[in-house]
Amino acid sequence: MAKKPGNTSGRGQRDLRVKVKTARGRRLSSKLWLERQLNDPYVKRAQAEGYRGRAAFKILDLDEKYHFLVPGARVVDLGCAPGGWCQVAVKRVNALAERPGKKVGSVLGVDLQEVEPIAGAQLHQLDFMGEGADDQVKAWLGGKADVVISDMAAASSGHKQTDHLRIIALGEAAAYFAFDVLEEGGTFVAKVLAGGAEGDLQKLLKQKFTKVANVKPPSSRSDSSEKFVVATGFRGADPEGDEGDEDDGGG
Repeated sequence: MAKKPGNTSGRGQRDLRVKVKTARGRRLSSKLWLERQLNDPYVKRAQAEGYRGRAAFKILDLDEKYHFLVPGARVVDLGCAPGGWCQVAVKRVNALAERPGKKVGSVLGVDLQEVEPIAGAQLHQLDFMGEGADDQVKAWLGGKADVVISDMAAASSGHKQTDHLRIIALGEAAAYFAFDVLEEGGTFVAKVLAGGAEGDLQKLLKQKFTKVANVKPPSSRSDSSEKFVVATGFRGADPEGDEGDEDDGGG
């Protein structure tokens, strides 16, 4: 298990915060974003550990708690750019058969943007919200999946409520896809933004899964309204509509 970010020795070290000077033509918002990136311990960890972005630690945090990325699992990653979640999934499901004696899994990633190749993952450029996109992903998958994960996010409009509704729509699209491809007992993970409109998605998931948790992983920035829904124990096709147990996930 990876060590938590920060100084662990406590001897002869102190945190040095990087400050960015305001260059000509650079907006204050850009300066603050850059300064936050330079001082973010998860950004530094991602660079040190070879992940493509700090988001890799979000799926690591969630998997440490719910244990859905197991050797042999077949994973679909929706909105996979730049690829950090796929990198984590490849290792944990043993997609490269690097763990002798363990089952070998698979990872399929799709994104609107082109994603640089990742050993052990099948990556495709696709607008998942486009017509017929879900059928195309099913064709690439060629069967059932054990896990569907979605970090899809719409481009920011600058209007919080509009952005919230857009990301809920993406989450619902990912959920309906998951209902079609998941094996019984499977897991669905998706990003949502706290804001009220996610209630319908929660209700839908509780009908289809035995347990639904709402989680803000430690690696998610404290000033972000981002959280993740983790639905485990897929009931299978056409359940009777029984509501599952809700768990606030402790966050």
